[in-house]
Amino acid sequence: MSRENLSGLVDACLFFMTGIFYFEEKIMPELKNLLEQSTQFHHDHVCPRQVLGVRMGMYAGELLDLALPQADKRLFAFVETDGCLIDGITVATGCAVGHRTMRVMDYGKSAATFVDTLTECALRITPTRESRTRARDYAPNASDKWHAQLNAYQVMPNTELLLAQEVKLNISLAAIISRHGLRVVCEECGEDIINEREVHREGRLLCRACALGAYYSPSELLVGQNHSTHLDTIDFSAVETWRIAALPMVD
Repeated sequence: MSRENLSGLVDACLFFMTGIFYFEEKIMPELKNLLEQSTQFHHDHVCPRQVLGVRMGMYAGELLDLALPQADKRLFAFVETDGCLIDGITVATGCAVGHRTMRVMDYGKSAATFVDTLTECALRITPTRESRTRARDYAPNASDKWHAQLNAYQVMPNTELLLAQEVKLNISLAAIISRHGLRVVCEECGEDIINEREVHREGRLLCRACALGAYYSPSELLVGQNHSTHLDTIDFSAVETWRIAALPMVD
């Protein structure tokens, strides 16, 4: 072996060993801590998709050069399924539906797009197609596929576990985030509408349920703790509808 080839081999080994040291000393402790937080949503239980969610969130922070989990609202996540994956992404990134920094796009896919709202850079991260089958290589002593994936997803390198692709959003993130304090009232049902989700239809200001159709069909009974009231007995003539713009919301 020539001196040049030997030098190249040494450099490659050093690079490989440095990567292992970084993963074991930096990534693994952080991953373990985040998984422990994620188990709080599942009665001290952890599953492969939770691990994927944590790894995806950590990878997004690395690629976007963001310190995560965030204390602000700079990062926004579109998650393409509900359930365990979301719990992992939430603890790893700080993005959450309740914080208005996450939206569920229920495609039934273990995938998420992470958007840096400052730079507008958007990265869609998914498991690689080979990650499930490669799990056995990283956990050969696992009792079954499920446990192999659970263990392997914690140690597989990012490049083997995850695929990141830069994407362009086809929807307006600014419209989704909206502006704080905007509230109007539907002229049909009289219910409040926040976050600029109203629909203008034939000169009327309506909620999306009244304008486009709701996911529910109401019955004729109003049910309370101690009684039920038939809608025919209620006088709606005195109900006034109005529009309130830029008014602070009162919970």
